[in-house]
Amino acid sequence: MSFDTPVGTRGARLPAGRLFRWFNKLAARRIRRKGGQMMGLNALVLTTVGAKSGLERTTPVGWFPGDGGSRLIVASAGGAAGNPSWYYNLAAHPDQVRIEVDGRTVDVVAEQLHGAERTEAWQRITKAAPRFAQYQEKTDRQLPIIRLRQKHSQA
Repeated sequence: MSFDTPVGTRGARLPAGRLFRWFNKLAARRIRRKGGQMMGLNALVLTTVGAKSGLERTTPVGWFPGDGGSRLIVASAGGAAGNPSWYYNLAAHPDQVRIEVDGRTVDVVAEQLHGAERTEAWQRITKAAPRFAQYQEKTDRQLPIIRLRQKHSQA
């Protein structure tokens, strides 16, 4: 499935800056050490390959259970008009992704949900975390939902 969500024309300010990067590093370190939750959500550390730089990038994100043991993440950027950087990294390299969750590092493949599959996932996500519905109200872009499925090793 394609990663094809355009930026919006209105929304909250895209989180950025030194303080935001510092907070992300601190949150990632905490998730790695203690696992669990961040701001009331199940949390994982997402590692992507930069779309332009080709360098590894990590960011903490909240996740929701998906089908077949997959995990769902939302590229909300707090309701900003633009997609977060990691969304573009996933679009460029969907098969070069790993997550750190529950004390394990797992290689995953990323795919964006569309249509009825996205609608069903969105209903479950907003029921579990109503703040995501509030993020959607801030922007006119449709917040992308990404499914992370574990890669299966080939023998």
